[in-house]
Amino acid sequence: MQTLISAADVDARTDLRPLAVAVMGPTASGKTAFAADWAERLGTAIVSVDSALVYRRLNIGSAKPDAETLRRAPHRLIDVRDPHEPFSVADFARDALVEMRDLAAQGKVPILAGGTGLYFKALLEGLSELPESHAPTRAQLQRELEERGLAALHAEMAQIDPAAGARIHATDPQRTLRALEVFRLSGTPISVWQARGREGAGAFPFRVLKLVLAPAERSVLHARIELRFQQMLQQGFLDEVRQLRADPRIHADLPAMRAVGYRQAWQHLEGASNEEAFFEQGVAATRHLAKRQLTWLRSQNDARWFDPLTQRALLDQAMRVFLGRQGAV
Repeated sequence: MQTLISAADVDARTDLRPLAVAVMGPTASGKTAFAADWAERLGTAIVSVDSALVYRRLNIGSAKPDAETLRRAPHRLIDVRDPHEPFSVADFARDALVEMRDLAAQGKVPILAGGTGLYFKALLEGLSELPESHAPTRAQLQRELEERGLAALHAEMAQIDPAAGARIHATDPQRTLRALEVFRLSGTPISVWQARGREGAGAFPFRVLKLVLAPAERSVLHARIELRFQQMLQQGFLDEVRQLRADPRIHADLPAMRAVGYRQAWQHLEGASNEEAFFEQGVAATRHLAKRQLTWLRSQNDARWFDPLTQRALLDQAMRVFLGRQGAV
């Protein structure tokens, strides 16, 4: 009897690159728990793909793994910068690949886990060669920001580049100014530059299984988000932000302080909202983040989607099949 072998099976058998797993998904979907279980089982480490976890002292509001989780499943690329220190997408892509190669050299399978799509894209697809920052153009944009306001500049950017306008949040001055700077320097929208990705850079040096963990019912995810935000407040999230605000090096426009939850907490502590409104704003902002994450994840045509609450057995099976002998632990 003839056995039918798919093209994917042939590719997998002839692809000699080391293996890696990418555990992706919206916030509060259960990525960390699943990744930690498998990291412990395989005796490997997790490479965090989260733009908030890179910062020290952002613990509660970033849902940083607790000490027990870190004991079971060591994480890399968390607590690598202070909140006032820069950490670019390029920094992440470079450092993450170093960590992956280090684990592979030890015979371990790197597990990438997180929800920052831009980080995943930069690492797995490569960074485009954007024009370097130009001080005079940047200074002019800063003056326009002070004179015209962020809303006007974001609207201008969205008109020039609708794709970037849909992706970049209207309250994000850093990315808005960068998109305008790139266009003014090159005449080409930043989304076009970014789409060029890894052109000419060759294949990614790992064979990656992409898993998306997302509850099938959006209402379930929303409930998990609200519960997590309640738990963060009970754990002392506002005290954490008070301590950050007391540091003269830290201000509201830093990337670390624009993270979802931290931005709303900072504004609340400035008197912009009462406790009830702050809670509603924090939950709404987190749900909006999850929506943006899901939109990006749908563009990952080679990813496999699972509901972690009802399909855990299928998730584990997908891991075992991909890992082969390494997954039989």
